[in-house]
Amino acid sequence: MLYIVLSIVSYKVENSRVGQVTDKDKLILSVETDGTISPSQAVDSAARILQEQLQPFISSDVSYKKPQASSSNGYRDLGYDPILLRKVDERELSVRSHNCLKNENITYIGDLVQRTESEMLRTANFGRKSLNEIKAVLNNFGLSLGMDVPNWPPKNIDELAKQHTDED
Repeated sequence: MLYIVLSIVSYKVENSRVGQVTDKDKLILSVETDGTISPSQAVDSAARILQEQLQPFISSDVSYKKPQASSSNGYRDLGYDPILLRKVDERELSVRSHNCLKNENITYIGDLVQRTESEMLRTANFGRKSLNEIKAVLNNFGLSLGMDVPNWPPKNIDELAKQHTDED
């Protein structure tokens, strides 16, 4: 006998915008369960299963959590994912978020991921909306706030950033 905890699941896709970019979509999920787990737990579990199933299709240069042992992608040489060398101003962020990061001297993704949510929220003019925007961008690369990146920043960060930008 198969036991199903989900009662109703539906979704809707709406037009959305992020900063000045208006060609984005927003996914709205409606999930009802039988009460044995919460709707958010059901979505979390489904997302984890989907991520595991799709992992073979994800490009290795985007995944921070499972770096390859080969030195050809730069992990072994650097000790961390080269994506951390990308500048935050190259990301699709709102002007407010860009300005807040600039005022905090956050130049690289590696600088940003080491900050915690509470540190970011203490930044002047930086609110929950900016925080969610930044978390979404980091999540696209398998990154999050509050990460520990040993030996960051490297002494020759500008040179390394240019080298790894040229390779992209």
